[in-house]
Amino acid sequence: MKKIARLLLLLTVSVWGQEYTVTPPIGGNPQAHMPQNNTANEYLAQNYFDRGEFDKAVVMYDELVKRQPNNYQFFQKQIACYQQLKQFDKAEEVIQSRITRLKYPNLYVELGYNYQLQKQQDKADKNYRIALDKIKENPNNVYTIARDFEQKVLLAQAVEAYTLGQNLNPQINFDYQIALLQGQMGNIDFMIQSLLDYAFKNPSNLVLVQNQLNRFLAEDHTKVFADTLRKSLLLKTQKTQELFWNEFMSWFFISQKEYGKAFIQEKAIYRRNPESFNNLFNLVRLASQDNDRETERAVLNFILEHATQSDVILDVNYNLLQLDVEDAKKEEYLIIADRINKLLDAHGYTASTVKLQILKAHFEAFYLKQFPSAIQLLQKALELPLNTYAKADVKLELADILLINEKFNQAIIYYAQVESDLENDAVAHEANLKMAKANYFKGDFEWAKKQFEVLKSTTSQLIANDALELYLLITDNTVEDSTQVALKKFARADFLLFQNKNDDALTAFKEILAQHPSESITDDVLIKMAEIYERKQLYPEALGHYQQIIEKHNEEIFIDEAYFFSAEIYRKYLNDTDKAKAFYEKILFNHPDSIYFVDAQLNYRKLRGDNNL
Repeated sequence: MKKIARLLLLLTVSVWGQEYTVTPPIGGNPQAHMPQNNTANEYLAQNYFDRGEFDKAVVMYDELVKRQPNNYQFFQKQIACYQQLKQFDKAEEVIQSRITRLKYPNLYVELGYNYQLQKQQDKADKNYRIALDKIKENPNNVYTIARDFEQKVLLAQAVEAYTLGQNLNPQINFDYQIALLQGQMGNIDFMIQSLLDYAFKNPSNLVLVQNQLNRFLAEDHTKVFADTLRKSLLLKTQKTQELFWNEFMSWFFISQKEYGKAFIQEKAIYRRNPESFNNLFNLVRLASQDNDRETERAVLNFILEHATQSDVILDVNYNLLQLDVEDAKKEEYLIIADRINKLLDAHGYTASTVKLQILKAHFEAFYLKQFPSAIQLLQKALELPLNTYAKADVKLELADILLINEKFNQAIIYYAQVESDLENDAVAHEANLKMAKANYFKGDFEWAKKQFEVLKSTTSQLIANDALELYLLITDNTVEDSTQVALKKFARADFLLFQNKNDDALTAFKEILAQHPSESITDDVLIKMAEIYERKQLYPEALGHYQQIIEKHNEEIFIDEAYFFSAEIYRKYLNDTDKAKAFYEKILFNHPDSIYFVDAQLNYRKLRGDNNL
């Protein structure tokens, strides 16, 4: 029983519209100075019970039971107090009296448990058997009897009660409850098979079953449960042609973030039931969120291969172009521009193609440096009949383009419009972050700092994390250098990076390192340089800068980032499994609060071979 230090607990209770402040006495009569009100007494009794002061709690529960003799919760707490105080005879007397008066069948569970606590197992088993026999007399008794067995962690008896109840009355089904109890008893294979069979027979409860399985998967640090579930589902898909099992298998792989394997199941589902691309588009979205670009591209190409509707074809081509723009090399620019133009010529410059128009403007500005045409395109798009969110998307892109063209004030105006149009929405938070960054880029650090301070408490973890990093950057480098010389240089270099001028940004960051080698801004510079080297696919150079953070700045906020992206480089590009695992382990063992923890854990398990059948 949980013990806490003896403190004065102030409880405010309402009695007939009046407020009383109740202070439990440290000693003496626990009812002294108490208003004669059940609510107040109930709170106080529960407080004593939770603190392990059962001698005081039992006095309160005795009084509560007298006032409400049919309140089963008060009765159970009363009995529990007697049992904690080793007053088993008194507990038995109260239980027997209740059996005589009310004849509730589950009371035999209470009586049996009272004997079990005294190590009188024969008497306990005899009363448990009486309770089970009461189910034979009336199968509806199973609900209270099985519940009480569960409450007392008498799992085998609870399973027997549920099994008996549903055998006697085929109208009721306790397969779900029995499965979970078997799992608690360590019979994991039985539980998984039972839950899968239950979900198949009761598809309306599929989400209930999957939510329960998710709880086990979340706590499955050794991956034994995941492997057992995987094998069970695999056998189901092999033994039967039911699409239900392919869908369940896809759900499992998605829960494990194995999107490529989920795609195999989704392809099989679509080929047998080609009614909708919804599940495939959902898989695209999830793969994109977790940066599984290979699967994202494969699913999009599959949809494009089978799509016939023009809106679907447009959407898929847009998504594929997005991927190509993000990975574009200079020699591919003209080809990508031509593809975008041909797609717009085919579908027109309408409200339904506004996302593609935004992509065209982004590509022209950030890659081709054609600012006037990009701005003109977006200004025309704002004349289309767009909803509030579509207009916000256009304005955010227009602001970004004005910003990279160093039109700071014009950009800030558009960001502010979006924030005003969608106040308190996630898009408004994004606009606010962009507006704060615009002020930071132009050197208005005091105003930017105030905005970052607000945003670091937002509900979006990514926005909050970015805001926190920039808030600390400004704060640390203002305290150390009131003239903000290094900070101004850093903001300018960071702005070059935002403009997609990677080489110019790299040169600027190198100059900061050379001119301010001992200042606190060093780790910020190193992380930016590593990011640029990764963009340029110069992986040894990126690793070298991450290693400098690890060796010289291991107390700074970027240490987990350095570990994670070092691991990612070794895993994705250099195929060095051992080094990747070593860096992931640093996060798992030393940085459990890192935003990279979940991805590090997943990738580490894959490298360790936990996903092998």
